[in-house]
Amino acid sequence: MADVEQPQIYLITPPEFELSRFPERLAAVLDAHEVACVRLALATRDEDKISRAADALREVTYARDVALVIDNHILLVERLGLDGVHLTDGARSVRKTRKALGADAIVGAFCGASSHDGMTAGEAGSDYVAFGPLRDTGLDDGTVAEKDLFQWWSEMIEVPVVAEGALTAEIVKEISPFTDFFGVGEEIWNEDDAVKALADLKAQFS
Repeated sequence: MADVEQPQIYLITPPEFELSRFPERLAAVLDAHEVACVRLALATRDEDKISRAADALREVTYARDVALVIDNHILLVERLGLDGVHLTDGARSVRKTRKALGADAIVGAFCGASSHDGMTAGEAGSDYVAFGPLRDTGLDDGTVAEKDLFQWWSEMIEVPVVAEGALTAEIVKEISPFTDFFGVGEEIWNEDDAVKALADLKAQFS
């Protein structure tokens, strides 16, 4: 993942979607915007559903030379021909996952708002660390990844950082100088025009 001055876009799928419609929506966004990576983040644990979704999305991303990773399902990465995995349990399984998938796979770790977890994940071989959500959503334990965390990380740590979860235009503007990637998901998929919604968020980059 390249180091550039402005943040890059890391797209996250909705937790559920219509297989007959979503790949087309994704293709439209990828054709309109430069995207570094797409993450398949389905809520289901049904292997058949996940596999069919991965196959459909891989056709879209592969044709556009965009990496495709999956939430947590390490065993499916090689089986489905994906580029890597996004681990949602912080640093706990990074080292084991890196060993299982090898040096070329993308391994990322979501670390909530814990700089300690993030540093541990980076030391264990994570390609990037994700922090979030960026504002209180009324879910989980209410922990929020604050601007100060991203500012500190950008100054002190080499491992690329992703800001994801409950993004708004204001937050994107505030955080953009301090993050390498924005993990964008339902912020655009919940809108009728995902292409325009992403353009509106990117317009806030400072």
